[in-house]
Amino acid sequence: MLTGDNEQTANAVASQVGLAHYKSEMLPSAKADFIKQLQAEGKVVAMVGDGINDSQALAQADISIAMGKGSDIAMDVAKMTLITSDLMSIPKALNLSTKTIRTIKENLFWAFIYNLIGIPIAAGILYPVNGFLLDPMIAGAAMALSSVSVVSNSLLLKRAKI
Repeated sequence: MLTGDNEQTANAVASQVGLAHYKSEMLPSAKADFIKQLQAEGKVVAMVGDGINDSQALAQADISIAMGKGSDIAMDVAKMTLITSDLMSIPKALNLSTKTIRTIKENLFWAFIYNLIGIPIAAGILYPVNGFLLDPMIAGAAMALSSVSVVSNSLLLKRAKI
């Protein structure tokens, strides 16, 4: 935990949330420098902040999360903004992010497979071999079905256990 608060406040908050390591009375530039130091050691750094004094560190971090009730600058700089200011929602947001990326990759995979197979057949690649031509109405229906499958797969995120 990096905070601009005094040692006593930082110690109380750190013990309340179960943190063993913290730094108090830090200036905004010192927070960003600390993150740069961790990155120089090859570490991936996540930063959660809510104020103007966190914006420099949020911009430097690999993963930056602004809390919803924070300052506008923190929300503008961060890569992710949570609606709530509850720290317990961060793991849920990261889990949802992972599932969303997986769904996007699945949708792209199936769309590419459909196009890789469907477009050549619709273009008549099989016609010289066996005289088969795909009826344009069937090709249109297949395209619509492809879109429906992508949307349906995306809607499964609503049921995801976060």
